[in-house]
Amino acid sequence: MDILNSILQTLHNLTRWALLILAILVIIRSFRGWMNQGTYTDRDKKTTAIFTGIFDMQILIGAILFFSKGWGSVLINSGSSVMSTPAVRFFIVEHWSMMLLAVIAAHIGSAQVKKTSESAKKYLRASIWFSVSFILVLAAIPWPGMAASRPLFRLFGIVF
Repeated sequence: MDILNSILQTLHNLTRWALLILAILVIIRSFRGWMNQGTYTDRDKKTTAIFTGIFDMQILIGAILFFSKGWGSVLINSGSSVMSTPAVRFFIVEHWSMMLLAVIAAHIGSAQVKKTSESAKKYLRASIWFSVSFILVLAAIPWPGMAASRPLFRLFGIVF
């Protein structure tokens, strides 16, 4: 189980960085297209699909880690004491809820883009929803210095 956890934590860490880079790329392309009144292209569509796909993979890996590390049983068995310990509360309540809201915002943005045929509206909707998603992700990451901090890079048990 330790080897599996190490692999999952490494994948979760690496996909975090892929997700952040893709989010920045999608947001820049969206704002640029909106401001320049550009035409929404197949490349924009593919970038959005990759962004939401990586996000889904990140959520899946996170869910597996959540239950394999025992956070689910801590929540069930500890109840109110979870809220009084900042690091535990972060992973059991805050991290999960913000990440779920972020992935929902990303998927709403993707759906809103698909619903309209006007490029300017596609870019505007993508700019708004993907920015909201990105802000939630940034707030939900356990950055160094937080009570629930995690290393910036984790590669199979080696941390940086």
